Formats: sequence, structure tokens, C-alpha cells
Amino acid sequence: MPHAPQQADVATAELDTALRGGPFHVALRAAIAARGLPLQRVQHHLSRYGVKVGVTSLSYWQQGARRPQRPESLRAVRALEEILQLPDESLIRLLAETEERSAIRGPAARSYRSLVEASGVLERLLAELDSPLDGGLHTLGHHEHVRIGARRELAGQESQHIVRARRDGVDRFVAVHHGDPGCAPERMTVHALENCRTGRVRWHHDTGVLVAELLFDTRLRAGDTFLFRYGVLDGTAGVSREYVRGFGSAGGQYALQVRFDAAALPVRCHRFTQHSAAAPRSGRHELPVSERHRSVHLVEPRVRSGIVGIGWDWE
Repeated sequence: MPHAPQQADVATAELDTALRGGPFHVALRAAIAARGLPLQRVQHHLSRYGVKVGVTSLSYWQQGARRPQRPESLRAVRALEEILQLPDESLIRLLAETEERSAIRGPAARSYRSLVEASGVLERLLAELDSPLDGGLHTLGHHEHVRIGARRELAGQESQHIVRARRDGVDRFVAVHHGDPGCAPERMTVHALENCRTGRVRWHHDTGVLVAELLFDTRLRAGDTFLFRYGVLDGTAGVSREYVRGFGSAGGQYALQVRFDAAALPVRCHRFTQHSAAAPRSGRHELPVSERHRSVHLVEPRVRSGIVGIGWDWE
């Protein structure tokens, strides 16, 4: 056991650093680690203070996936300061600072309300183009490349699709791009890159949703496969912190690659999934960032209905 004191010293030093500089979730994680308590024990101690918090919520808090906001959650934070033997107001102060930074830089993730509003807008825009949600096509493969620029902005994306026609006469595909909060979809441009040409384009400024018609030079028969490629130039919003893609139904393979400018590399990245806009995020998994390749990626061999994405932290 000669290494135990050293490990304890390291954990204490990390905790001291985290309490001074935050952010909240790092300090909470360091405090739990320094005390050597599993989350089930932390939950048990909280219940003795009359506070009910699930192990899942505690895990989300220390990962930074969620922040305690409800009155009951704030009571839990104050109780955690005692349970973890921390100075009074230490976690509460860091939580307030995290909220202030979030208000300045904008939300790290799209809210449930924004996703629902965008969903309703999307239905109206598709109706304007006389396009059903599936467009008569089944996606066999979708490979998407996202570029993050030197200003940390969503510079654009490029997609390659492999599709199969569900019925005779299909001759187009409607692409959907959802920009970051504060974007200007009217200033984005859509480029048909292979086996298609750009048709009508519609957008909704408040939600940042853009839909674009991509026309094929042939009419597909039921069962025919087709491959095409297009891109959207964005760059109209501020700092980007995640990229998500929603699927209304099950499909084929989906691959997402996010490439960062050499002048703007994040400190960490992770993938996540969501069953629906109202559901909590799950399937969180850290993705290593290669300084040489400046990119991260995920592959879903067979997508299911829901949301999948990659998020990243700048600091």
C-alpha cells in the first residue's frame, strides 16, 4: 500500500485546484474522488439530509452533462458541501459562475423547447416543398463531414447519401440543416456536389432551420439505389459546441466526422445519443482528439429513431 498516501495527496491537490478555478462539475467530480465515495453512497448520505437525488442525476452533474437548477437540486448541492467536507458555498459559488459563463456564451446544447420548435418549423417547410418526411427514399448510408472554423464556428457540412427508392418516380431529396443558435440561414449557401443539382431552398430565421431540394437527373424506380453528395456553407453563428443529427425512423449506416481548424482545437470531445428531444442524453463516450488529424468521428452501423451527436469543450 505504499502508493495510497501519494494517490490521496494527488486527489487532494486536484480538488484544491478545482475548488479555486472550477468549473462546477470538475470540482464535484474531484470532491467525490477525493473522499472515495461511490455515487450510491453519496445518494444515501443525501437521503439522510432529506434530499432525494438519483444516481443518474449525480453522474450527469459530475460529467457536466447537466447542471442542478431546481430548488431540490440546489438543496442537494448545499448538502454535498457538508457530506464531502467542503467549505461553505464552495460548490454553490462555482455553480453560479458556471451559469454566468453559460449565459454569456450561449447554451452548450439545444434545449428541449428549441428542438420541438424546430421540429414544427421543419414540418411546415417540408409542406411548402410538397415533400413527405421520408421523401420516398430509404437511407442505406449517410456519411457527414462537419467543419469547425478558426473562430470556433460551424463553418459548414458536407454529406454523401446512398439511398434506395421505396416507390417509382422519386427524383429528389430534401436536405435539412440546423444551424447553431444565433445563425442566419438566409446567408447560408447550398452546393450540389455530385449526381444532383440544387432546387428550391427554404429557411426559418428564428430556429435556424434550412431545407434544400436536391434534384436528381433521373427518376428512380422502386428498389433502385442512388448516390449523391451536397454541402452547406454556414459560418453565420458564434461559437459552436456540438453537432446533432435527428432520425425520424430506423435506417442504414450513419457516420459523422467533425474536423477542427488547427487554430481552434477543443480540449475534449464526446459522443451522445437521445431517444427523443424530451429524453435525457445517454450513451456518452469520450472521443480522443488527434492534434495531427484534428478530427473526431462516430459510426452508427444501423441508426434508430432519435438523436445522435458529438459535443466538445473549448476550455
